[in-house]
Amino acid sequence: MTDRTTPPFRADHVGSLLRPRPLLDARAEHAAGRLDDEGLRAAEDAAIADVVRLQADAGLRTVTDGEFRRTSWHMDFIHAIEGIHRTEEQLEVRMRNASEDRSFTSAGLVVDAPVRIEQPIFGEAFTHLRALAPAGTTAKLTIPSPSMVHYRGGRAAIDPSVYPDEDAFFDDLAAAYAQQLRMVADLGCTYLQLDDTSLAYLNDPAQRAAVTDRGGDADHQHERYIRTLNQALAGRPAGLSVTTHLCRGNYRSSWAASGGYDFVAEALFGGLDVDGFFLEYDDERSGGFEPLRFVPPGTQVVLGLVTTKSPVLESKDDLKRRIDDAARHVPLEQLSLSPQCGFSSTVEGNDLTLDDEVAKLRLVVEVAEEVWG
Repeated sequence: MTDRTTPPFRADHVGSLLRPRPLLDARAEHAAGRLDDEGLRAAEDAAIADVVRLQADAGLRTVTDGEFRRTSWHMDFIHAIEGIHRTEEQLEVRMRNASEDRSFTSAGLVVDAPVRIEQPIFGEAFTHLRALAPAGTTAKLTIPSPSMVHYRGGRAAIDPSVYPDEDAFFDDLAAAYAQQLRMVADLGCTYLQLDDTSLAYLNDPAQRAAVTDRGGDADHQHERYIRTLNQALAGRPAGLSVTTHLCRGNYRSSWAASGGYDFVAEALFGGLDVDGFFLEYDDERSGGFEPLRFVPPGTQVVLGLVTTKSPVLESKDDLKRRIDDAARHVPLEQLSLSPQCGFSSTVEGNDLTLDDEVAKLRLVVEVAEEVWG
């Protein structure tokens, strides 16, 4: 068995990477008004050049810009969509890990005009990355899934005078994303990832209860999201591989939800028209591999077995045993390996070092070579 020629690859990764200290310092100086936009851009460019080399040196065939130009993995994109604006409301997201509870806040949003994407969001960032990508690597663009525009605010965040019918909102959202796909493909993008925590969160009964409290239909919301995603993906440009990444939250080594993929598995794995699923599987919070039985032939499953939440390095034997376990439910040739999530979904990053990050990326590459050749 050999490596794949199209994404996702046997050894892959989710996308965000730890911000280096000079970049964090530059961001702080920019926020304080002591560094102008050009200075911040220069700091970002230098950090991205370094992190692209880091990925290539680790043996990865996927390179990203580490999401170094963003504050968070999703809100920078969502607030750039026409028709969506920040509000003064601060949304608190409660997180936890093995030792403590943590939380962070992000600006709320309101849909107060028709949703459109007329210019490619992160287009310049991708063009810069693509020019840096070494021979033999593929530049990947990561963006939040359309589901993320709706999940936290729900119907209450959509102005009823703009969208009296929520279905019309989802139709426009899908059309906007379809336009985004076409525009980034025109820029040369061949690998796009839609990051989606909502479809993993909805496996957690506590999250479904929260959806119900917001007035949503917790039993069927995942089906609405899958339909919207498929609308966005219908007729996508030839040569553009699209994956989705599912996790249960990732902020400073903490998470927001627990539970296996069982609740959404049949509708999601059997119905979402993507080329691959990046799935969080680094600990017992993610449940077992049995839901993978719904994955159809030809769709790749990237097993997120290597945690980004801890510096502890997994053993190769343990990873290979878990790959074998997964292969009981989906053929080995449809499997790949990656870290379970990004290393720095927000600017703060997870609780591990750059050396830890590099060791984990190299481990993914080495195990993939030993398993698939």
